[in-house]
Amino acid sequence: MTNMEKLRSRLQEIARIGSLLNIALWDQEVNMPPKAADSRALALAEASGLLHQKFVSIDSDGLLSGLKAELDAGALSGGDAVVVRETWRSFEREKKLPERLVKEIALTASQAYEVWAEARKKDDFDMFLPWLRKMVKLKREEAEYVGYADSPYDALLDAYEPGMTSKEVTKVLSDLKGFLVPFIRKIKASKSKVDDRRLKGKFPIEAQESFNRLVAKEIGFDFAAGRLDKATHPFATGINPSDVRLTTRYLVEDVFYSIGSTVHEAGHGLYEQGLPGEHFGTPLAESVSLGIHESQSRMWENMIGKSEPFWRHFYPKLRKAFPKPFREIPLKDFCRMISKARPSLIRTESDEVTYNLHIILRYEIEKGMIEGTIDPADTPRIWKEKMKEYLGVDVPNDREGVLQDVHWAHGGIGYFPTYSLGNLYAAQFYRAMKKDVKGIERKMSQGDFMPVLTWLRKNIHSLGKTYRAGELVERVTGKPLDSRYFIEYLEEKYGRIYGL
Repeated sequence: MTNMEKLRSRLQEIARIGSLLNIALWDQEVNMPPKAADSRALALAEASGLLHQKFVSIDSDGLLSGLKAELDAGALSGGDAVVVRETWRSFEREKKLPERLVKEIALTASQAYEVWAEARKKDDFDMFLPWLRKMVKLKREEAEYVGYADSPYDALLDAYEPGMTSKEVTKVLSDLKGFLVPFIRKIKASKSKVDDRRLKGKFPIEAQESFNRLVAKEIGFDFAAGRLDKATHPFATGINPSDVRLTTRYLVEDVFYSIGSTVHEAGHGLYEQGLPGEHFGTPLAESVSLGIHESQSRMWENMIGKSEPFWRHFYPKLRKAFPKPFREIPLKDFCRMISKARPSLIRTESDEVTYNLHIILRYEIEKGMIEGTIDPADTPRIWKEKMKEYLGVDVPNDREGVLQDVHWAHGGIGYFPTYSLGNLYAAQFYRAMKKDVKGIERKMSQGDFMPVLTWLRKNIHSLGKTYRAGELVERVTGKPLDSRYFIEYLEEKYGRIYGL
């Protein structure tokens, strides 16, 4: 075997072990009985420690260091160069973290998740506070081991959006906030109102499940290489391009509670299924960043999934599945209703216009906690203040406020900004796609979603980590990331809906 073949073999072995860990994490939120929480937490911590140990020992004989020297000397190119470059980047980060810390974060995340779920149910923030304090302390410790130039938050953000700094994120999100807050006020003041109460009804869960599977399948999700299950907090898990797990959630009275999350998670799933399986285990079969990953889900959920062309195809099927009330609602009225802009309490149920303000307040709070300017005990108060300032919404309780998201319990601090970055990437990609593929919206209205998927596979999915996020955006669209594309998208769509 050549040295490159040896490296690929080691990476694939590590990835197969990681796949088992991902299955256990998926099972924890989908199938696991409540009494198994403690034993599962210990098992996950042990497995995370072993996986970390396995990865940092990848260079025990100097294999990776030798290949890195070849890369630096210009002796590697193409896929080999990408594999070594990105493996070295991950290795440099992982080797700085002691196994003790990796295991403690994994154990705390598993235990904190169970406490968070109970605290949320009981609306009891004080129950969760000790675990939030512990997680913030552990993530600060992680940041110190990894190292940073300006803010400890940068070390955590880099794990999700490589190369991005909090200074850059703050600038992008501040510009976005500067547009969104007055834009929402304009929508509120508009005389053109959207009444979406007719969308509610009684929708049997079994019928919803069938419809959601139909939608996911028709937009391209391969159920021979994936599945769709229920979870408290919808998510997608890519175990292998041939094994991708989606989850969604249901409400009897609101069919869009599940449709939106299903299309969103299917967007993630299509990305995972589109990664080149022959390179499994290497960076050539890994997503670029969580922001790019999120661009796929947000594009499918909103720019496509709430568009008239999408529903020209699916609305007759929805009417057949749920005659009441949809047979009485014209398509154009229906499309206005599902795109209604309305400040609300819950991030995952918010519309395209208000969604990013939910992200911005979370980013500001978690950055403050990591930098030490916000005490975790003050987060409920700060959350309520920011919701009132940004969205004009009063938060009645912590269950619908600071306890609504699982990310901090899971240790996902640094994750939230990728959602807004994903919206920006999505708008820029979607504009490029419509320019490249003539008549793409007409094809969607006829039920042909392959042109969309083919374009995404060619330009994003199949490339793995060949390019960093910023490079990829510029390569695909011809321009660096720019929030104006998303802003123009909102102005055009919601200006039309609300007569602005």
